[in-house]
Amino acid sequence: MERVRAVGLFDSGVGGLTVVNELYRELPLESTVCFGDSAHVPYGSRSAEELIYLADKIVSFLIDQGVKYIIFACNTNSSLSLPILQKRYPIPMIGLVQPGAEWALQVSRNRRIGVIATEATVQSASYESAIKAMDANTLVFSQAAPELVPLIEAGKIDTAETRLAIKRYLASLKKNGIDTLILGCSHYPFLSKIISEELGPEVALVDPARATVLEAKADLAARGLLNYFNGQKPQHQFYVSGDPASFQAGASLFLGEALPGVVKVKLV
Repeated sequence: MERVRAVGLFDSGVGGLTVVNELYRELPLESTVCFGDSAHVPYGSRSAEELIYLADKIVSFLIDQGVKYIIFACNTNSSLSLPILQKRYPIPMIGLVQPGAEWALQVSRNRRIGVIATEATVQSASYESAIKAMDANTLVFSQAAPELVPLIEAGKIDTAETRLAIKRYLASLKKNGIDTLILGCSHYPFLSKIISEELGPEVALVDPARATVLEAKADLAARGLLNYFNGQKPQHQFYVSGDPASFQAGASLFLGEALPGVVKVKLV
Protein backbone atom coordinates (compact mmCIF):
# COMPACT_ATOMS: atom_id res chain seq x y z
CA MET A 1 0.00 0.00 0.00
CA GLU A 2 1.32 3.41 -1.01
CA ARG A 3 0.66 5.06 2.36
CA VAL A 4 2.87 2.70 4.36
CA ARG A 5 5.96 3.22 2.21
CA ALA A 6 8.79 5.17 3.85
CA VAL A 7 9.67 8.85 3.68
CA GLY A 8 13.22 9.47 2.42
CA LEU A 9 15.53 12.14 3.84
CA PHE A 10 19.13 13.10 3.18
CA ASP A 11 21.86 15.51 4.23
CA SER A 12 25.64 15.67 4.11
CA GLY A 13 26.11 14.30 7.64
CA VAL A 14 24.49 14.34 11.07
CA GLY A 15 22.75 17.67 10.41
CA GLY A 16 19.81 15.92 8.79
CA LEU A 17 19.05 14.31 12.14
CA THR A 18 17.51 17.62 13.26
CA VAL A 19 14.89 17.09 10.55
CA VAL A 20 14.56 13.40 11.41
CA ASN A 21 13.83 14.38 15.03
CA GLU A 22 11.02 16.67 13.94
CA LEU A 23 9.59 14.00 11.65
CA TYR A 24 9.57 11.42 14.46
CA ARG A 25 7.76 13.92 16.68
CA GLU A 26 5.18 15.09 14.14
CA LEU A 27 4.75 11.94 12.03
CA PRO A 28 5.30 9.03 14.44
CA LEU A 29 3.62 6.48 12.16
CA GLU A 30 5.89 7.12 9.18
CA SER A 31 8.78 4.81 8.37
CA THR A 32 11.94 6.54 7.14
CA VAL A 33 14.98 5.89 4.99
CA CYS A 34 17.73 8.37 5.89
CA PHE A 35 20.95 8.96 3.97
CA GLY A 36 23.91 10.82 5.44
CA ASP A 37 26.47 11.67 2.76
CA SER A 38 29.24 11.75 5.34
CA ALA A 39 31.95 10.96 2.78
CA HIS A 40 31.39 14.38 1.21
CA VAL A 41 30.74 16.58 4.25
CA PRO A 42 30.79 19.57 4.30
CA TYR A 43 28.64 20.46 1.30
CA GLY A 44 28.96 24.22 1.67
CA SER A 45 32.28 24.63 -0.14
CA ARG A 46 31.48 22.31 -3.07
CA SER A 47 30.48 23.50 -6.53
CA ALA A 48 26.86 23.56 -7.66
CA GLU A 49 27.63 20.94 -10.31
CA GLU A 50 29.08 18.53 -7.76
CA LEU A 51 26.20 19.07 -5.32
CA ILE A 52 23.61 18.40 -8.00
CA TYR A 53 25.49 15.27 -9.06
CA LEU A 54 25.63 13.96 -5.47
CA ALA A 55 22.00 14.81 -4.79
CA ASP A 56 20.95 13.03 -7.98
CA LYS A 57 22.78 9.88 -6.86
CA ILE A 58 21.15 10.01 -3.42
CA VAL A 59 17.65 10.67 -4.76
CA SER A 60 18.05 7.75 -7.16
CA PHE A 61 19.19 5.54 -4.27
CA LEU A 62 16.22 6.57 -2.10
CA ILE A 63 13.80 5.86 -4.94
CA ASP A 64 15.39 2.42 -5.31
CA GLN A 65 14.58 1.85 -1.61
CA GLY A 66 10.90 2.40 -2.44
CA VAL A 67 10.30 5.70 -0.66
CA LYS A 68 7.09 7.62 -1.42
CA TYR A 69 8.35 11.14 -0.66
CA ILE A 70 11.74 12.83 -0.24
CA ILE A 71 12.72 15.60 2.17
CA PHE A 72 15.91 17.47 1.31
CA ALA A 73 17.12 17.76 4.93
CA CYS A 74 19.90 20.05 3.75
CA ASN A 75 19.68 23.78 3.07
CA THR A 76 22.51 23.76 0.54
CA ASN A 77 20.86 21.13 -1.62
CA SER A 78 17.43 22.65 -1.04
CA SER A 79 18.86 25.81 -2.57
CA LEU A 80 20.76 24.34 -5.51
CA SER A 81 19.60 20.81 -6.36
CA LEU A 82 15.93 20.61 -5.43
CA PRO A 83 14.53 22.74 -8.30
CA ILE A 84 16.46 20.67 -10.85
CA LEU A 85 15.67 17.24 -9.40
CA GLN A 86 11.98 18.06 -8.99
CA LYS A 87 11.86 18.30 -12.78
CA ARG A 88 13.96 15.18 -13.26
CA TYR A 89 12.00 12.77 -11.05
CA PRO A 90 8.22 12.28 -10.61
CA ILE A 91 8.43 11.58 -6.86
CA PRO A 92 7.23 14.47 -4.64
CA MET A 93 10.04 16.36 -2.89
CA ILE A 94 10.31 19.22 -0.43
CA GLY A 95 13.24 21.31 0.82
CA LEU A 96 13.96 23.52 3.81
CA VAL A 97 14.23 26.97 2.27
CA GLN A 98 10.65 27.94 1.41
CA PRO A 99 9.09 26.72 4.69
CA GLY A 100 11.91 28.38 6.65
CA ALA A 101 11.47 31.68 4.82
CA GLU A 102 7.72 31.65 5.41
CA TRP A 103 8.15 31.02 9.12
CA ALA A 104 10.77 33.77 9.47
CA LEU A 105 8.38 36.30 7.95
CA GLN A 106 5.68 35.25 10.39
CA VAL A 107 8.04 35.70 13.34
CA SER A 108 9.86 38.92 12.40
CA ARG A 109 8.55 42.18 13.83
CA ASN A 110 10.98 44.72 12.36
CA ARG A 111 11.41 43.03 8.96
CA ARG A 112 15.17 42.69 9.43
CA ILE A 113 15.97 39.00 9.06
CA GLY A 114 19.38 37.38 9.32
CA VAL A 115 20.50 34.14 7.68
CA ILE A 116 23.47 32.09 8.81
CA ALA A 117 24.33 29.30 6.39
CA THR A 118 27.01 27.55 4.35
CA GLU A 119 28.90 29.44 1.66
CA ALA A 120 26.95 27.70 -1.11
CA THR A 121 23.58 28.57 0.42
CA VAL A 122 24.57 32.20 0.98
CA GLN A 123 25.92 32.51 -2.57
CA SER A 124 22.68 31.09 -3.97
CA ALA A 125 20.70 33.86 -2.22
CA SER A 126 17.88 31.33 -1.90
CA TYR A 127 16.54 32.60 1.41
CA GLU A 128 16.71 36.22 0.33
CA SER A 129 14.90 35.41 -2.92
CA ALA A 130 12.20 33.42 -1.13
CA ILE A 131 11.64 36.15 1.46
CA LYS A 132 11.68 39.00 -1.06
CA ALA A 133 9.16 37.16 -3.24
CA MET A 134 6.73 37.22 -0.32
CA ASP A 135 7.63 40.65 1.10
CA ALA A 136 9.82 42.94 -0.97
CA ASN A 137 10.22 45.39 1.93
CA THR A 138 11.96 42.93 4.24
CA LEU A 139 15.71 43.35 4.60
CA VAL A 140 17.74 40.14 4.57
CA PHE A 141 21.30 39.96 5.89
CA SER A 142 23.21 36.75 5.12
CA GLN A 143 26.40 35.43 6.69
CA ALA A 144 28.37 32.38 5.60
CA ALA A 145 29.73 30.27 8.46
CA PRO A 146 32.03 27.69 6.85
CA GLU A 147 33.72 26.59 10.08
CA LEU A 148 30.59 25.48 11.89
CA VAL A 149 29.71 22.22 10.09
CA PRO A 150 33.21 20.71 10.55
CA LEU A 151 33.12 21.71 14.23
CA ILE A 152 29.72 20.08 14.71
CA GLU A 153 30.72 16.93 12.84
CA ALA A 154 33.75 16.73 15.16
CA GLY A 155 31.45 16.89 18.19
CA LYS A 156 32.76 20.32 19.25
CA ILE A 157 29.43 21.80 20.31
CA ASP A 158 30.22 23.89 23.38
CA THR A 159 33.92 24.66 23.10
CA ALA A 160 35.88 27.89 23.17
CA GLU A 161 36.71 27.41 19.48
CA THR A 162 33.05 27.05 18.53
CA ARG A 163 31.93 29.98 20.67
CA LEU A 164 34.60 32.21 19.14
CA ALA A 165 33.53 31.25 15.61
CA ILE A 166 29.88 31.93 16.41
CA LYS A 167 30.72 35.30 17.93
CA ARG A 168 32.68 36.25 14.81
CA TYR A 169 29.96 35.13 12.38
CA LEU A 170 27.15 36.86 14.24
CA ALA A 171 28.89 40.22 14.72
CA SER A 172 27.71 41.81 11.47
CA LEU A 173 24.18 40.44 11.88
CA LYS A 174 23.94 42.00 15.34
CA LYS A 175 25.14 45.34 13.95
CA ASN A 176 22.39 45.20 11.32
CA GLY A 177 19.72 45.00 14.01
CA ILE A 178 18.08 41.72 13.07
CA ASP A 179 15.20 40.47 15.21
CA THR A 180 15.03 37.03 13.56
CA LEU A 181 17.79 34.61 12.56
CA ILE A 182 17.25 31.69 10.19
CA LEU A 183 19.46 28.72 11.00
CA GLY A 184 20.11 28.10 7.32
CA CYS A 185 21.97 24.81 7.72
CA SER A 186 20.42 21.71 9.26
CA HIS A 187 23.53 21.25 11.43
CA TYR A 188 23.11 24.60 13.17
CA PRO A 189 20.21 23.75 15.53
CA PHE A 190 22.77 21.75 17.52
CA LEU A 191 24.31 25.17 18.31
CA SER A 192 21.04 27.00 18.96
CA LYS A 193 21.66 27.46 22.69
CA ILE A 194 25.05 29.11 22.12
CA ILE A 195 23.75 31.19 19.20
CA SER A 196 20.81 32.40 21.30
CA GLU A 197 23.14 33.33 24.15
CA GLU A 198 25.25 35.40 21.76
CA LEU A 199 22.29 37.20 20.16
CA GLY A 200 20.15 37.67 23.26
CA PRO A 201 16.47 36.90 23.89
CA GLU A 202 15.23 39.70 21.63
CA VAL A 203 16.31 37.76 18.51
CA ALA A 204 14.10 34.81 17.53
CA LEU A 205 15.77 31.73 16.05
CA VAL A 206 14.04 29.99 13.15
CA ASP A 207 14.86 26.33 12.56
CA PRO A 208 13.40 25.45 9.13
CA ALA A 209 13.21 21.76 10.08
CA ARG A 210 9.94 22.02 11.99
CA ALA A 211 8.26 24.22 9.39
CA THR A 212 9.35 21.81 6.65
CA VAL A 213 8.03 18.72 8.42
CA LEU A 214 4.68 20.42 9.06
CA GLU A 215 4.45 21.39 5.39
CA ALA A 216 5.46 17.86 4.36
CA LYS A 217 2.73 16.46 6.60
CA ALA A 218 0.11 18.62 4.91
CA ASP A 219 1.47 17.71 1.47
CA LEU A 220 1.45 13.99 2.24
CA ALA A 221 -2.15 14.24 3.42
CA ALA A 222 -3.18 16.18 0.31
CA ARG A 223 -1.58 13.52 -1.92
CA GLY A 224 -3.21 10.65 -0.02
CA LEU A 225 0.21 9.45 1.15
CA LEU A 226 -0.02 10.13 4.89
CA ASN A 227 0.22 6.93 6.91
CA TYR A 228 -2.76 6.58 9.26
CA PHE A 229 -2.21 2.91 10.04
CA ASN A 230 -0.75 2.12 13.45
CA GLY A 231 -1.01 -1.65 13.28
CA GLN A 232 2.62 -1.94 12.21
CA LYS A 233 5.61 -0.39 13.97
CA PRO A 234 7.43 2.11 11.71
CA GLN A 235 10.86 1.08 10.46
CA HIS A 236 13.82 3.46 10.35
CA GLN A 237 16.83 2.66 8.18
CA PHE A 238 20.03 4.71 8.06
CA TYR A 239 22.58 4.68 5.25
CA VAL A 240 25.85 6.60 4.98
CA SER A 241 28.53 7.05 2.35
CA GLY A 242 31.29 7.39 4.96
CA ASP A 243 32.17 5.59 8.17
CA PRO A 244 29.09 4.13 9.90
CA ALA A 245 30.76 4.12 13.33
CA SER A 246 31.55 7.85 13.15
CA PHE A 247 27.99 8.63 12.10
CA GLN A 248 26.59 6.50 14.92
CA ALA A 249 28.87 8.20 17.44
CA GLY A 250 27.76 11.64 16.28
CA ALA A 251 24.12 10.64 16.30
CA SER A 252 24.40 9.25 19.82
CA LEU A 253 26.05 12.47 20.99
CA PHE A 254 23.41 14.72 19.47
CA LEU A 255 20.30 12.59 19.95
CA GLY A 256 21.17 11.02 23.27
CA GLU A 257 20.40 7.56 21.96
CA ALA A 258 22.01 4.95 19.75
CA LEU A 259 20.86 4.54 16.17
CA PRO A 260 19.92 1.15 14.78
CA GLY A 261 22.33 -0.49 12.34
CA VAL A 262 23.83 2.05 9.96
CA VAL A 263 24.73 0.68 6.53
CA LYS A 264 27.54 2.02 4.35
CA VAL A 265 26.71 2.56 0.69
CA LYS A 266 29.16 3.48 -2.06
CA LEU A 267 27.62 6.56 -3.61
CA VAL A 268 30.03 7.31 -6.46
